[in-house]
Amino acid sequence: MLPLPSAQQLRYLIALSELRHFGRAAAACAVTQSTLSAGIMALERQLDAQLLDRTVGKKVVFTPLGHEIAQKGRQALEALEAVPQLAAAARTPLTGPMRIGIIPTIGPFLIEPLVKIIRARFPQIVLSLTEDTTEHLLEKLSLGRLDMLVLAMPCLCDGTETLPLWRDPFQVIMPDNHPLGKLAHVPVERLEDQQMVMMEDGHCLREQTLAVCRQGRSWDSSDGEGDSTFTATSLHTMVDMVELGLGIGVVPSLAIENGLLENHNVKARPLSGGPVWRTIGLAWRPRSPRSADFQTLAKAFDTLAPTAQATRVADSSL
Repeated sequence: MLPLPSAQQLRYLIALSELRHFGRAAAACAVTQSTLSAGIMALERQLDAQLLDRTVGKKVVFTPLGHEIAQKGRQALEALEAVPQLAAAARTPLTGPMRIGIIPTIGPFLIEPLVKIIRARFPQIVLSLTEDTTEHLLEKLSLGRLDMLVLAMPCLCDGTETLPLWRDPFQVIMPDNHPLGKLAHVPVERLEDQQMVMMEDGHCLREQTLAVCRQGRSWDSSDGEGDSTFTATSLHTMVDMVELGLGIGVVPSLAIENGLLENHNVKARPLSGGPVWRTIGLAWRPRSPRSADFQTLAKAFDTLAPTAQATRVADSSL
């Protein structure tokens, strides 16, 4: 019988295939870079096959065979990890460890009620939470380091199963004396030529804000990002910048209804004139043995929707 790769060797190979960087792949696997490199070299010797092209310098380039083996390895590892998960889920649903990732524009406003509802309704779940950007959370999900994500959609969630929960309308925030504050609703067309404060690159809210702004003006790829010159690392920093008169911002109602603007001379107005919302939803790996658990959690999380303006999503459309 041919010697089989170990689960750890497959994890190293898959992480490197996903991240294309030895340091990041090692960090994702919680090992040193030398350990990961040695593990992959041992796998190559065991298979008597070259998986990486080492003639291209420091770049991580897989050989065609290496790429194919990494794909097969992912399928094999997912099947292997599903065995104990299936047994545990069959014995007692909604028990044991559950690792949930959540993005920074949702986390500060949902973590507390989310934890409370899990503790109250599903006390056998051992919960852990990770806050990070969508891209990084999806990486951790694909590597098996997280079980489920709480995201804002639309997002680039290829390779996951998603379940939309409710719509979270966008609002415009501005200094108290801003002319747009005289309007009951701000049409997206009025965002044209406004100085915008946006989240920094890597946050899905930035792309969602740009998509809203594009509804009100004719942008093409050469237009870049309009007049935005101020970027924030968090919604709270964005509010500070808006209060200083550096521009106006687009923020979700979820944040406003949970006190984002308290103690600031900033006002909010609803947006109108197009799809001016994001959708809060869940994501997990396809064919996860805990899909039924995630569906049950989704019904519980639905009660966390902001009561004033959120619209629940009844089907899979966003």
